[in-house]
Amino acid sequence: QVQLVESGGGLVQAGGSLKLSCAASGGTFSTYAMGWFRQAPGKEREFVGRISWSGGITYYADSVKGRFTISRDTANKTVYLQMNSLKLEDTAVYYCATSTGWTTRSDRYDYWGQGTQVTVSS
Repeated sequence: QVQLVESGGGLVQAGGSLKLSCAASGGTFSTYAMGWFRQAPGKEREFVGRISWSGGITYYADSVKGRFTISRDTANKTVYLQMNSLKLEDTAVYYCATSTGWTTRSDRYDYWGQGTQVTVSS
């Protein structure tokens, strides 16, 4: 069983930055990609971006492209989400998840973290 733990969330002013971390542990960590999703109150969970575990190839949702960057540290089984130029609409609980495929669909992700709250204020 893979465990994922997100950290780094918090309160930030619009235009500011935050860096989230997602540390994986346990089980046999054989994943193709790590994804980041977010869910705002009253809204469905939304794909943010993903990174291929071996090659580090990234893909982003249009809403965050150019502002968010995903990276990974394979030795420490950690994925990062650097968020710059944050907007009010980025406020959400952010989750990381593992997938054996290259997909934006949340139902194709197998293991999920507990989430970390990001709140952007004006």
